[in-house]
Amino acid sequence: MTDSYYPKSLSEALELRRETGAIPFAGGTDLMVRFRAQAGTLPKLPHPVLFLGHLEELRQISMDSSGTHIGASALLSDIGVSEHVHPMLSETVMLMASPPLRNLATLAGNIGNASPAGDAVCSLIALDASVVLASLSGERTLLLEEFITGPGKTVMKSDEFIREIVVPADQPDRYWYRKVGTRKANALSKLSLSAMATVHEHRVQDFRAAFGAVGPVVIRRRDLEAQVRGMTLDQLSRETEGIVDAYRPHIIPIDDQRSQAVYRLQASLNLLRRWIDLLMQGG
Repeated sequence: MTDSYYPKSLSEALELRRETGAIPFAGGTDLMVRFRAQAGTLPKLPHPVLFLGHLEELRQISMDSSGTHIGASALLSDIGVSEHVHPMLSETVMLMASPPLRNLATLAGNIGNASPAGDAVCSLIALDASVVLASLSGERTLLLEEFITGPGKTVMKSDEFIREIVVPADQPDRYWYRKVGTRKANALSKLSLSAMATVHEHRVQDFRAAFGAVGPVVIRRRDLEAQVRGMTLDQLSRETEGIVDAYRPHIIPIDDQRSQAVYRLQASLNLLRRWIDLLMQGG
């Protein structure tokens, strides 16, 4: 039997988190799989459970001048249809899991699971999203790239939990999301690409590309993006293969039950080429 706690407020939740070290639990769709035991038995959770999904303070989705604020317990189904959410993130979450699971799952859960195949994580990193971590000692804000350090690993402390995710208001005006899997939805990704750009007067002013499921963390190379910024579309056309080749050594997939490393590498580079083609076509 696992001990569980059902706080009545955010402040009580923070106290319980510090006192008991209980695992934050909202939708539980990732946690129940991560700690599952044999079929027909309950998951073996290593710590008590701290239920957070009912707290209204953590379910809000709002927008202000700084960007969109998504509460840690906001459901994927609500995020997918919210007018405050960037369309790339909306598209991403609506291709995750099945409708019943989206009515349970949360964005913070997908982040906290820290899987390199996490679809939402890939798009959030392309969007320069941050996580706000709360504890009784206060709050700290980290870029999502800084928060996730490896498969299943984050820098969250034992007395913290995610309070909200913040997506900056200022974003490139073009985006493209592609998930490669056995099905369009309700399947783990073989790989994914979340790409963004701004092109003004035939010159690339912003360029971003984040690859999921092809490394221990989502792969986003800001140094390579900086080399593309400032190029004219003519230069971009001439330099396409050079850009693709520059990404090649940083995409380091593995073989697993979903796909082979050689396929993931080639498909990732093909998606990058396609994204560059779309920019040159004005897409």
